[in-house]
Amino acid sequence: MYIMSMIRLVNMTKRFGKTVAVKNADLEIEKGEFVVFLGPSGCGKTTTLRCIAGLENPEEGEIYIDNELVNDLPTLERDVGFVFQHYALFPHMNAYQNISFPLRAMKHKKSYIEREVMKVAELLRIEKILQLKPSHLSGGDLQSVALARALVIKPKVFLLDEPLSTLDAEFREEARTMIKKIHIEIGATTIYVTHDQMEAMAIADRIVTMNLGEIQQIDAPEYVYHNPVNIFVANFLGSPGMNFIDCSLEGDNTLKLGLDGKILQINEKIVKKIKAVREGKALLMMGIRPEDIKLSFKKDVYGFDMEVTIVEEIGPENIINLRSGDHVVKVLTDPDTLPETGETVWAVPDQDKIRIFDQQTQKEIL
Repeated sequence: MYIMSMIRLVNMTKRFGKTVAVKNADLEIEKGEFVVFLGPSGCGKTTTLRCIAGLENPEEGEIYIDNELVNDLPTLERDVGFVFQHYALFPHMNAYQNISFPLRAMKHKKSYIEREVMKVAELLRIEKILQLKPSHLSGGDLQSVALARALVIKPKVFLLDEPLSTLDAEFREEARTMIKKIHIEIGATTIYVTHDQMEAMAIADRIVTMNLGEIQQIDAPEYVYHNPVNIFVANFLGSPGMNFIDCSLEGDNTLKLGLDGKILQINEKIVKKIKAVREGKALLMMGIRPEDIKLSFKKDVYGFDMEVTIVEEIGPENIINLRSGDHVVKVLTDPDTLPETGETVWAVPDQDKIRIFDQQTQKEIL
């Protein structure tokens, strides 16, 4: 039986010398949640995970597990299972011995150890490799053994630090599905670190997006994707990423775009949003995702004309690259939409999906 737990960070800060790795992190994770820390290398996500595990000590703030302050508790007393980016298996031990190692260190009876190892081996479907040493295992099997070793102690909290980064694409997808399935079956509170936004979108209950040591946004994947709080989050999620175009309010219902002065008609909802904040005088940035733009082959006042430069056919959809001067806009279309290179088309954004950002603060205008 796995005990579900709540994790809470209160104003947590971690420094390495003069470098602030994590700054004033406030976060609450509910019992049984699967939360993903997402961000680029150096953003503080792994350091935050290591502080929760007790492998690093924060200079400021508090860490709670099940409402118990754990700042001064050593790792072994925090009841967490940790899976590293590199498997850290003992090369001289076979899979069974690696998985059973923490139970043997706790001096459990042999019968208990055997029962628990076989339980997790069955859960991960690795019974047939238990007698093999790491040098004889595939990347996927090595990862499964590392997962089993963390699970066998029945931790309150399950922590995974980029566990799939060394696997090839085929194994990554399979292992990702397996990890989510395990979470559903055992219900353990789980934190998963990754820089892969597609991975985060696929498995998270909530995503904690981080940059430069600070938490940027915490929410469900679909909400973070469609309602980013700032330009960083909007740009980091999505493949291709969100298109950004300089703009300013001109007249009653038009945006002047940083696309050689092109004009875009906008609805009253967007106009009110801009005027409510800075009366239309702010330096603005329009954001629109590639899939929220339609192509028109005739003039459209709710669109802007651009030249087709590259058409990328990627199976279920096409990526159409458009250019105006030095500016590039990417559009996702169905596979049957194939404009000619050099052709002029009108990019027509979905007015309800347009996001407006303040260039100075980088934040979305709500």
